[in-house]
Amino acid sequence: MVQYLLTLVPTFLVLAFFFLGPFNWSRHHTWTRAVTCAFVAAVALRYMFWRLTETVLPYPNDGASFYWVWTLFAVEILACVEVILFLVLMSRYVDRSAEADRLARVFFAREPHELPTVDIFIPTYNEPLDVLERTIIGARSLDYPPDKLNVYVLDDQRRDWLKAYCEEKNAIHVTRGDNKHAKAGNMNNGLKVSSGEFIAVFDADFVPYRHFLRRTLPFFSDESIGIVQTPQHFFNVDPVQSNLGLENIWPDEQRLFFDEIAPSRDAWDVGFCCGSCSIARRKSVDAIGGFPTESITEDLLTTLSMLNKGYKTRYLNERLSMGLAAENLTGYFVQRERWCQGGIQTLYLYNGPLRGPGLTLFQRIMFLPASWLVQYLVRFMILLVPIVYLWFGLLPLYFTDIADYVSHQVPLLAAYFLLMLWITPTRYLPVVSSAVGTFATFRMLPTVVSSLVRPFGKPFKVTPKGSGNESNQFDRYSLAWIASVIAITVLGLLVNVVPETSHVQGQFSPVAAWWSGINIVVLLIASLICFEKPRRLFHAFKLDEPAVVNDVPGQVVSLALDKAVVAVPNMARFQSKSVMLKLAGFAPFEAELGQVTQRRRSISRGGDNEDYYLHLYFELSGSARDSMIVKLYTGQYSRDIRDIDKVAVSLNLLLRSFGRTRTL
Repeated sequence: MVQYLLTLVPTFLVLAFFFLGPFNWSRHHTWTRAVTCAFVAAVALRYMFWRLTETVLPYPNDGASFYWVWTLFAVEILACVEVILFLVLMSRYVDRSAEADRLARVFFAREPHELPTVDIFIPTYNEPLDVLERTIIGARSLDYPPDKLNVYVLDDQRRDWLKAYCEEKNAIHVTRGDNKHAKAGNMNNGLKVSSGEFIAVFDADFVPYRHFLRRTLPFFSDESIGIVQTPQHFFNVDPVQSNLGLENIWPDEQRLFFDEIAPSRDAWDVGFCCGSCSIARRKSVDAIGGFPTESITEDLLTTLSMLNKGYKTRYLNERLSMGLAAENLTGYFVQRERWCQGGIQTLYLYNGPLRGPGLTLFQRIMFLPASWLVQYLVRFMILLVPIVYLWFGLLPLYFTDIADYVSHQVPLLAAYFLLMLWITPTRYLPVVSSAVGTFATFRMLPTVVSSLVRPFGKPFKVTPKGSGNESNQFDRYSLAWIASVIAITVLGLLVNVVPETSHVQGQFSPVAAWWSGINIVVLLIASLICFEKPRRLFHAFKLDEPAVVNDVPGQVVSLALDKAVVAVPNMARFQSKSVMLKLAGFAPFEAELGQVTQRRRSISRGGDNEDYYLHLYFELSGSARDSMIVKLYTGQYSRDIRDIDKVAVSLNLLLRSFGRTRTL
């Protein structure tokens, strides 16, 4: 008994370190992050030393088992290298908001006519008007002298209706004779017809906040800054949130990168342009010969090319725009496959991390696409190890006893999960995050392999967005893989439960059983992501503002471009389907009364104890619609999930996994 308790000492030390140290420290101080990341790195290196000396080198050369053990260890080495690089990266953090305040006071102290000229590029290919209008109106509404600002809509489909719309909204419609080099070629064509000193780029589905330029331009007071990147936030839920049913209790998938990883990269001077929601100095773009066309991720390659020339990227972690996340799984994978392929392409290019001139060794290492190359391979191996053991009896390591295993691997897992919960408290939950990564593995791992073999084999694909993108289906491919892995794992467990059919024995069997059980839970959650939910074209914002309906005062609790939900105290004046709605800043306009719902009011409010919720539908046009776009999308409202409700997430997924299993 004492011997087994001693095996838990390393895990207790890890827990003691975190509960006595990091969980009482600020996660934004460099010294706290450095100490914590160094501690986790030490735990990881201890584990790898044990793996090599006690579980790999002693393994006898007896054929297939020997090669299997070394293959897995090679994958673990790759995983360890990626973890160490991640720990080095996350050991620093910078918040540039105070710097932006200081620089802005000086930058905007000059007269308006002395401010630099800015061009807004909106590259578009097949986005419909309901997507484009928000971006164009938002760009035209930027808080900046109009004579210093031009909006260029770079139309790669040469649409007459878009040209007419641009003329109406005082934007410049630009086309070219072909679609060579996709988005990069489109923006290079924009460079030919524009002359602004700075170029802000917004994808067709991103709307800039009115103060975007006032927060980003001051950084260019430093002549060495080539690009300023800002985070991408979304006014809709992504398909992972939606399909898991976690819209209100789990943040969108990209928050981990934009809120936590990007500021740390910036602290090390290895931040990079993410394309949309960025602004660049024209001089620096000209210095690299325009936007690079060699890769399908021109944004990453633009950063590398500028680093080659001595320019730097700055990251301002403030919400300065809002856009559409991928609306379904098709768009989700189009995006990620493009990012993956583009990152791997840089390995083969003259201006990439391996060959690009002017890069430091640290920059070369940090711009390697290590995450794309390693994460999906590791996740696949995690699923494969218990299957290979249960069906073929091949051990993944030279196994001594469970105590030794618990003494080395459990502390590492505890250290890593606690680190993530400390550094990213509102962005990470181990089981859910693992399920999301596992779900993506079955599509992304083939993309990694094909990109290594034929890095330039697939052309640029635009992420589908907006109307015309409403099909509801389920991901048959991923679901088939997930169901197959679950079935093979479960059958392997059942076969080895019966002594007559079992062909595994020894102390590793309980570990394999636990491992298999965890894999099954993760896969069940991943399977939920495969089923698409209906999508809303216009996304409503929650708010609490006064409104008047048929002269009855009320409160708007939800508002979108085409609908509103208004709380009123009684129904006396709403006998007709047609009502007049008055919102602050708008002339009264006609709306159609849809359904009416009731909800109990707080007892403390007294009086009538019920609110009536009027669901109103309307169609605005002209300046009224433009004003509504500005009101909703240019900085007044947002969609935030500030804290993960861990209990709600767990219960929700448990119930839905059980329900889906019964359905299947």
